[in-house]
Amino acid sequence: MPTWDDRQPIYRQLADRLAGALLDGHPPEGEPMPSVRVLAAQYMLNPLTVGRALQALTDDGLLDSRRGLGLFVRAGARDKLRALERQRFLEQEWPALRTKLRRLGLQMDELSWEEA
Repeated sequence: MPTWDDRQPIYRQLADRLAGALLDGHPPEGEPMPSVRVLAAQYMLNPLTVGRALQALTDDGLLDSRRGLGLFVRAGARDKLRALERQRFLEQEWPALRTKLRRLGLQMDELSWEEA
């Protein structure tokens, strides 16, 4: 069962999870998103919450609504998400990470870039 953080609205957390899947190419650009019903069952959420998350992704320009067919991943969605995530990382996460590295006395040459 998915866990949710009380500090942020669940629809936003779901939108972030779905955006992460889009970054990984699931579903690919041009392909349909799973239906509200399928996502509600998968994440054990109210369909209104799922609809709100999908609307947030649509508002962000990542999904297109095709009347009678559903929501589809917009062409260029991955590139747009990657650019947004890079910007967010550099503005929010990197400064905190850099501070922590300094506190721990870690140098860049001590960090491994290999996947674990």
